[in-house]
Amino acid sequence: MKHIINPYENINNSARNNSDCPPVVLPEEIFFTISIVGVLENLIVLLAVIKNKNLQSPMYFFICSLAISDMLGSLYKILENILIMFRNMGYLKPRGNFETTADDIIDSMFILSLLGSIFSLSVIAVDRYITIFHALKYHSIVTMRRTVVILTIIWTFCTGSGITMVVFSHHIPTVLTFTSLFPLMLVFILCLYVHMFLLARSHARKISTLPRANMKGAITLTILLGVFIFCWAPFVLHVLLMTFCPNNPYCACYMSLFQVNGMLIMCNAVIDPFIYAFRSPELRDAFKKMIFCNRYQ
Repeated sequence: MKHIINPYENINNSARNNSDCPPVVLPEEIFFTISIVGVLENLIVLLAVIKNKNLQSPMYFFICSLAISDMLGSLYKILENILIMFRNMGYLKPRGNFETTADDIIDSMFILSLLGSIFSLSVIAVDRYITIFHALKYHSIVTMRRTVVILTIIWTFCTGSGITMVVFSHHIPTVLTFTSLFPLMLVFILCLYVHMFLLARSHARKISTLPRANMKGAITLTILLGVFIFCWAPFVLHVLLMTFCPNNPYCACYMSLFQVNGMLIMCNAVIDPFIYAFRSPELRDAFKKMIFCNRYQ
């Protein structure tokens, strides 16, 4: 989806000439290295949950959903670099049918990464809400069967939406839909946080008796959400500016940071697994056992 993924290439030349901000160019090796690290880290998260029955709970399944989203974002950049490398070596015909199809598939992965992250964070927020305010009924409300059904619906919807956005990428309604999901997710979680705060005030004594792990999960979600906003918001703003004011020199100046914004997205996939490990002793122990081949006790 070049209209969304590579918007800087579409900036009008007059806007570049009117702007005093030259484009910031980062070495592709940096992107490739960060992407490889992101894939490996999130793959470790998935393997840790698969190999440890103690981690096979709804909460960690939702975390796995977020890890898959992060991994898709990293894989997108790796495959894009490989495609560019083959094209530069002459193995692919520029703008040929194969390259166009491959571009669409790769761009779908990028859209899927963002949509998957948005819905995964949202469902984690709901899970934390139920954990805190319906702790006694949590296991009857959030069952494994319901978890699998929810995740299946989420990823089916995200896949269909990703393909649709690629097909209609050059239409402004598509761009608006793409960018509106980001603030809508923030509004939803913010409303949930406000409701949690109001309930916490009226149930202060009850909240204080909850296991620390429940409140710790809410704090972990807050950290994950903060990192997600910090890493993705600049790119979403870039898409909006590219769509509505591509010829404005001030917009063009901001859009000169396109590669920096892209690197922030890659960094999100690297940071999240560290947050899981730092906040979850169970997951941290599983990582250590995997890394040291079960010799860690």
